[in-house]
Amino acid sequence: MEQERYLFVETHGCQMNDSDSGKITSLMSACNYRTTSDIGKADIVILNTCSVRDKAEHKVYSYLGTLKSYKERNPNLIIGVGGCVAQQEGERLLKRVPHLDIVFGTHNIHKLPELVSQVRRNKERVAETRFYENGLDIFPAPVFGSSSNSLKGLVNVMLGCDNFCSYCVVPYVRGREISRPSAGIVKEIEGLVSSGVKEVTLIGQNVNSYGRGLDEGTDFPTLLRKVNGINGLKRIRFMTSHPKDISDPLISSFGKLDKLCEHLHLPVQSGSDSVLKKMNRSYSSDGYLSRVQALRDLSPGMALTSDIIVGFPGETDEDFDATMGLVEKVRYDAIFSFKFSPRLETKAAGMPDQVNEGLKNERLLVLQERQREISLERNMEYEGKVVEVLVEGGGEKNHERLSGKTRSFKTVKFDGNEELVGELVQVRIEKGYVNSLIGKLV
Repeated sequence: MEQERYLFVETHGCQMNDSDSGKITSLMSACNYRTTSDIGKADIVILNTCSVRDKAEHKVYSYLGTLKSYKERNPNLIIGVGGCVAQQEGERLLKRVPHLDIVFGTHNIHKLPELVSQVRRNKERVAETRFYENGLDIFPAPVFGSSSNSLKGLVNVMLGCDNFCSYCVVPYVRGREISRPSAGIVKEIEGLVSSGVKEVTLIGQNVNSYGRGLDEGTDFPTLLRKVNGINGLKRIRFMTSHPKDISDPLISSFGKLDKLCEHLHLPVQSGSDSVLKKMNRSYSSDGYLSRVQALRDLSPGMALTSDIIVGFPGETDEDFDATMGLVEKVRYDAIFSFKFSPRLETKAAGMPDQVNEGLKNERLLVLQERQREISLERNMEYEGKVVEVLVEGGGEKNHERLSGKTRSFKTVKFDGNEELVGELVQVRIEKGYVNSLIGKLV
C-alpha cells in the first residue's frame, strides 16, 4: 500500500477560492493525501491565490519566501501555487522562485494529481495555465468534490465572466463564462446531502448568467428549481450576481422556491451613473433601485448585501454623494467596501484623474461608518421576532453557547445543547448588534 502523505493548503480570496481549495483537498485525498494544519508535516504545500486586490502577487512572493526554509529541510517537499495569481503570472513564478515546483491556473485544478506525479517522477518543475472552452473539460466526470463544512457546501456552477468591468481582472484570470451541465450539479448536491449537508451555496463569478452556451437550455431560474427539488436539502443560496442579470423569473424564484433563502448579494459598486458607465457596469442607479424594489415587493424581509468601490478614477464629491444616497435608499444589511486599486490589464488602471489615497481613505471611512449605523438599525428590527436558525456549532469555551445563521444570513447566538448542531430551530431575538443577533431558543 502506498505510504500516506500530507497536504497543507493556504487559501486567499473569495468563495470561489474556498471552493477551489475544497476541490484540491478532495482530489488529493483520492491520491492518499491527508489534509494537515501543520505545515512542517506536509509533503505538499499549495497556496491558492487571489489577484482582485492590489499587490496580491507581492503577497504571494512574500509567502513563498517563507517556504524556502521548509524546502531546505525537506528537499522532497512539493510547493505549488494555484488560483488567480498563478493564472496571471504563469511561468514567471517559476523563474522568480527557484524552490517552487508547480504553477496551475484556474482551469487546471483537475490536473493537479497529474502535475504532482510528474514532478515526483521526472524531478521537473511544471506550469499549466491553459484555458478550456467547455464545461466538460473543466468539470470532468466523475465530478470532484466541493468545499463543505459538513453542514454547508459550496457548489461551483460556472466559471469565468464575460462582462469585462473596467476595474476587474476576473475575465483575464478566470476566463470567459462556462456553465457546468446541470446533471453534474444536481448529482454533486445529492452526494453532499447524503453526507449530511443541509445548505448549499451555488457559486460563480456571475452566477445568474448561468446556462449561456449550454446545449441543454437550462437557465439559472431553471437550475434553482432543479436544486430545490433535491430531497433532504434544507436551504439554497447563491452568489455572486450581476444586477443586469437579475431577471423577473429569477426574482419570482424567491417567492416560489421554499428552500431559496431570503438573502441576495447584489454588488452595486457605485451609486453614480457616470462612474457606473466608466466601470462598464451596464446598468444605471435607477435600474438597480428598480430591481431592489421588485425584490422587496415580493419579499419584504429580503436581506441585501453589496460591494462598493470608492475612489474610482474621476470620482467627484458629487459622485461619492450619489453612492451615499443610494446606500440610504437601499439600506443594506451589510456591505463589502474597498478603495479602488488598479489591476494589471484592466482599462481603469490607465484612466486619467486617479483619486489620491488620502481622499480614498476619507470616503471609505465615511461610507463604512454610515453602513455600520444602518447595519445596527437593520439588526435591531429583528428584536422580538422569531426566526429559523440553522445551528452551526457551539462555542469553543462555552459549549452551551450555540450559533447559527438565519435564512437572511444573520448570525444568531443563543444558549442550547450541542446536540442541536445541524438542526433547524426557532429562536426569539432579544437583542440586535452590528454583526450579530442574540436570542433565546423557543
